[in-house]
Amino acid sequence: MTHDDAARIRLTIDGRSVEVDSGTTVAAALAMAGVNGSRRSVGGEPRAPLCGMGVCQECRVTIDGHAHTLACQTLCREGQRVDTSNGMVGV
Repeated sequence: MTHDDAARIRLTIDGRSVEVDSGTTVAAALAMAGVNGSRRSVGGEPRAPLCGMGVCQECRVTIDGHAHTLACQTLCREGQRVDTSNGMVGV
């Protein structure tokens, strides 16, 4: 299968429609969409995925209303809604 044959998935990240290949993690979709952090720390600093395997917990987002979901451990699904609640798209 070539890249052009791969199934595409459309999801919404912080209110913006994004299309990714099937099998893409939410963390990768965030990076491709230009989201420069998935949340803010208590002190206001941007936090983003660090370990990529669910240990650091820095990639927590709200997915379809479920808070504190690990973006690096979650595959994108058609129609999925991801909210980073950080206002950092393209920052």
